[in-house]
This record gives sequence, structure tokens and C-alpha cells, in this order.
Amino acid sequence: MMLAAVPMAATAAAAPPVGATVVVLGDSFTATAPVLGHADDGCTRSPSSWPNQLAHDTGLAGSPQFVDVSCNGGTIDTGNGWTLVHQARKASAQGAFGSDTRVVLIQVGLNDVWGASTGTAFPSTDCLLNIVAGCGFDATEQHRLPDYRAVSGARYADRVRNVITFVRHYAADARVALVGYPEVFPSGQPTACMDLAGIGRIVQPRAEGYIAYLDRIQVAQRDAAHLLGIEFVDVRAITAGHGSCTNQPWVSGLDGATSLFDGAPIHPNTQGNGAVATQVRERFGF
Repeated sequence: MMLAAVPMAATAAAAPPVGATVVVLGDSFTATAPVLGHADDGCTRSPSSWPNQLAHDTGLAGSPQFVDVSCNGGTIDTGNGWTLVHQARKASAQGAFGSDTRVVLIQVGLNDVWGASTGTAFPSTDCLLNIVAGCGFDATEQHRLPDYRAVSGARYADRVRNVITFVRHYAADARVALVGYPEVFPSGQPTACMDLAGIGRIVQPRAEGYIAYLDRIQVAQRDAAHLLGIEFVDVRAITAGHGSCTNQPWVSGLDGATSLFDGAPIHPNTQGNGAVATQVRERFGF
């Protein structure tokens, strides 16, 4: 991935020197975009998303000191939407990066294409929710799932390095962290399940490939953070035992009375996002 140095530098140079206290970049696990919603920038963010809960808990909600440019469908560098470069530019245009920026949080990677497969993990109607074809290891060759074998810390670090360098340059005193993903389905099992209103529990009997991909992303983020000399927030560790279909799920099913307006299916619910917000607040001393 090549970062357009001139446009980025020009944008950053025009930004106020102070910067926001907290800056958040990410995808739908960050924004938890509801099915029904509207935002002027096209990036709806749930009131219960972990950044919004964090902003509220720190007293920064509604303040220019908290900049959240996360967007549903956000990627590292896949597609033409809100990639990490686009989000960094957007945040920079809002004066987000400066000498007083304390924390920059990045949660991205799950929506990207990896390896030779053109498949993506979200939306997952062609894989996870395809009961007939399943979402096993063969889904990679069928281009219905990213190539989990191509996901590594070194490759992840290479793909995000330019943006990390940019952030470090313009917010030199900030703590930069990759935020991991929650437990959606436990590791080491072949099946996945979701709850659907009016129908009940749906079980995907062949989810080995999908679960392997989630596991690889977890390891890649941790290893990339080490390689880049930044921090890693292990969200999976604090959400363990609260995946989909557990007794106390912190991941929404395909139902939920408020899922159309606050939160998204197969994404963190209010409790799950609250756990992340608390972890981040305590980790960074807010």
C-alpha cells in the first residue's frame, strides 16, 4: 500500500497543532453501524458503539477532543471505501492529530482481502450463512472467504505501516494501539451458530475456515503491534466466553429488538462494546 505523501502532508500541515485527545479509526466492529440509520458522511455509528461509550465515560462526548472516523465496511486497503488511508486523511482534516493527542486506536483488518482469494468475511451471506456450501477450509479456494493462510503479523504490519508512520509523525506523543476483535465464535471448534428471531438457533456445521480466519487475524494484529512498536488491546481475552450463542452473548444474533436501530447482526452488542470501552479507558488511564 502506498500512501499519497503529498496530499496527506498538505492536509496535516493545515490542521491545528494541538489535536484531539482520542482518535479512533476502524470498521463496523468499531462503529457497530445499525441496519437503519443515517449520517452525513455515510458512516453511521451506533450510540452503543465502544467509541461512543468511551467518549461518554471520559466526558469527551460531543467534543472536538474525541474524533471517531470509523465506518461500516472500513478496511486496511481493500476496495474503494473508507480504507485506513482515507480515514487518516479524514481525521487529519478535522485537526485530530497533534502534540496533545494522547491515544490513537485502530480496529481494522477483518474486512480485507488476504492472499489469492477474493473472498471477504463480511458480509458473510456467501459463507458463514450459507448452510448448504458451508464456510470450511475449501471456501478459500472458492473465493467465499479470505485466505486465512496468508494472514500474518508481518503482512498486517506491512499493510498498515504507512498510516502508523503518519500518525506517529503528526501525533508524536500519542500512544498508538491496534484494537483486536471480540470472541465471535470460540477457537478450535468446527461449527458456528447464530440466533434468529422467530426461528431460533441457526447452526453452521462447517465453519472451520471462518473460525480459522478469525484466529489468524487475532494473532496477526498482536504480532504486527509488536513489529511496529505499538500497543495491542486484546479484546478477545476480555470477551472470552461471551461469543454468539453463549449463555451471556456479547455478540448480537440476527434478531434483537434494537438491532435495526442500535447495533448490527453478528457484531458486538451494548454489553460487548461496554467491556471494550472499559478496557480501553482503564488501559490508557482515562
